[in-house]
Amino acid sequence: MPGNLQAGTRERTTSRRTFFQSVAAPVAGVFALPALSAAVQERSTVYNRPKLKITDISTAEVMVHGLQTHVRVYTDQGLVGQGESTDAAVGTAALVRSFRRFLIGKDPLNIDALWESIRTGGIFAGAQGGQYITALTGVEIALWDLAGKALNLPIYQLMGGKFRDRIRMYCDSDMQDPMGAEADKKLPWIQSAGFTAMKIDIDDARDPARFDRVNWTASNGEIDRMVTWVKRTRESIPKEMDLAVDMHGRYDATTGKRVAIAVEPYRLLWLEEPVPPDNIDAMADIRHSTKTPICCGENLYMRWGFRELLEKRAADIVMPDIQKVGGLSEARKVANLAQTYFVPFAPHCVVSPIGTMASAHVCASVPNFLVCEWHWINHRELWASWVKEGEIIVRGYVTVPDKPGIGVEMNEETARKAQVPGTPWFEGNTRS
Repeated sequence: MPGNLQAGTRERTTSRRTFFQSVAAPVAGVFALPALSAAVQERSTVYNRPKLKITDISTAEVMVHGLQTHVRVYTDQGLVGQGESTDAAVGTAALVRSFRRFLIGKDPLNIDALWESIRTGGIFAGAQGGQYITALTGVEIALWDLAGKALNLPIYQLMGGKFRDRIRMYCDSDMQDPMGAEADKKLPWIQSAGFTAMKIDIDDARDPARFDRVNWTASNGEIDRMVTWVKRTRESIPKEMDLAVDMHGRYDATTGKRVAIAVEPYRLLWLEEPVPPDNIDAMADIRHSTKTPICCGENLYMRWGFRELLEKRAADIVMPDIQKVGGLSEARKVANLAQTYFVPFAPHCVVSPIGTMASAHVCASVPNFLVCEWHWINHRELWASWVKEGEIIVRGYVTVPDKPGIGVEMNEETARKAQVPGTPWFEGNTRS
């Protein structure tokens, strides 16, 4: 090599070395080159160590706002993922055990592939919805938590990043009678806690104006009572606070339509499930008859359950329950499908801080998120200590954590207070 070329090479090498030394020196410590190299290695060479393998799966059942089943997935490297399922969770523990044949020995980072193998493997076992998909949901959420812990990233980052740092929550007031002392106590608390939206239920099987114990066609007296409940609540909260109203899918189409029109003056955030989810055309008929926004979807499963609902413009807002719709990835697919119709996404959520925080990662990762439910107002002490991190709702919002996985861990001392008697507590498993 000619001398002048050698000299030039030495000069460039020296110059580069000098540059990096000059940059690294002031930031020795966290941003020093050795530390930076270690951080890159830690985050980019997962497969330089033995691949993770699932060694077992276990469950624990609790009863708070209904039945929830918590799921844990164990690996050969000591990492454990946690998930939660709800509502159709009766029988979930047995179904989760039946999924072991699809999971043991498999790589837990292949979440969608594992989910699809369990779903298609159950085509003759009810894998179109209900308990089967609810059980699968708890497993899928645990796999996402495990993947985040393995890769040292929060779930929202694995889903493509976040659109927002905080998730707006609405408080389901869970009141038996919005006209009485319960309302006088709860409504001020909801305001003081910083919530910007709340919900009441207006279905009442005990209404003395009901003229048939089986047929849920509402009488004029029932409808007058419903409107009175809405009016009283609307006048008792700040005008800037959103009010949602739930009918729990317990009425017929005639009643749903009449109620939706009657409450139009109160500018609801939404009227929820005026009819059951069985007939999309009936829901569409109500939606097209009123200015009141119609919200539904908590009893639909997977993206296929929402296809016809959206195609027929049967809902203004969709509210999948992320703890039973199929999991975090499936909920995100539902949200993305809804976005193509310019429909907001407002998840139904009645679970513990673990499931709620898992939902928050999905809500952060989609553009059309509106608001997420909180339904433990009657169980505030349990809620506040359910996870080791303590209270996760601050002034009506959940801040999505940057910790790996879901970002919260169960406080078992608290959670076991709600254990369903006679059920196992993450027992009988080979964990490594």
